[in-house]
Amino acid sequence: MLIAAAVSRRTGVPVARDALVRVKPTPLLRGLSPRERRAAVNAAFRVRDHAVVAGRRVVLVDDVHTTGATAGACVRALLRAGATSVAILCWARVIERGAGGGD
Repeated sequence: MLIAAAVSRRTGVPVARDALVRVKPTPLLRGLSPRERRAAVNAAFRVRDHAVVAGRRVVLVDDVHTTGATAGACVRALLRAGATSVAILCWARVIERGAGGGD
C-alpha cells in the first residue's frame, strides 16, 4: 500500500485501497513450486465492489513479483469484476538462477 500511495501522490491516480479482498486463507508461499503457488491462491481474491473497477483500466501494485501466482489471481478477479485491462506495477522481481542471466 505504501508503494501505491506514493505512486498515487506522484501521478494523481487514485488508490482503491480495499478494492480486492482475500476471501480464502492462503499458506506462506515461500518454498512452494510455481504450480503449488497457483493452486494456493486460486480463487483467493475477490473484488469487494465491482463498481470500483468496472469499465476501468486498473494498475495492480505488487511489491515483489516472484512467480506471478498472486498477481495472476488478482488480475483474474479484477477482470471478472469488469476491469477493461489490468497492468501490473511491481517494485522488485525475483529471477531464478539460469533463467535470464541472474546469478
